[in-house]
This record gives sequence, structure tokens and C-alpha cells, in this order.
Amino acid sequence: MAENSVFVGNKPVMNYVLAVLTQFNSGATEVSIKARGRAISRAVDVAEIVRKRFLPDVEVKDIKISTEQIEGEQGAANVSAIEITLAKK
Repeated sequence: MAENSVFVGNKPVMNYVLAVLTQFNSGATEVSIKARGRAISRAVDVAEIVRKRFLPDVEVKDIKISTEQIEGEQGAANVSAIEITLAKK
């Protein structure tokens, strides 16, 4: 995938905020925040904290939603996914 991506999982929100800030501080003009399932709300929190508290010159460029099919122990399951792209103005 893209090198300027942050995959959100079960860690605390500030860990992902720091990862996004690190991407921007190392010269990236765009960063994608990606999450699936229950981590979607955490990904939205990350995007909002970055925009409101740390980098007011960053805006939401694009939001993509999708459904991914995952093979689990009980067979196939549909899982929602989101990709939030943040870009410097």
C-alpha cells in the first residue's frame, strides 16, 4: 500500500495521532488513515484530533468507505472499512 498510511487498530488514539504527525513532519503532503470494523470510530477520532489540536492547516481531502469480505473461523464475514485522506492546504 501507500507509504504514507496509518493503519488504526486497538492501540490508544494518541499513538495513531503521533504516527500521523510524524508522517507530516517528515515531509508528507498527504496521509491516509485506514481502519476496519470497530476501529473506524477510532480512525475518525485520530483525524479530528490531528486537525483540531495539532495541525489546523490540514484538511480532510477524501473519505472512502467500503466493505471487505474476511474469512474467519465461522466462514466469510463482511467488515466495513474506511480510508480518510488528510492533506495540507
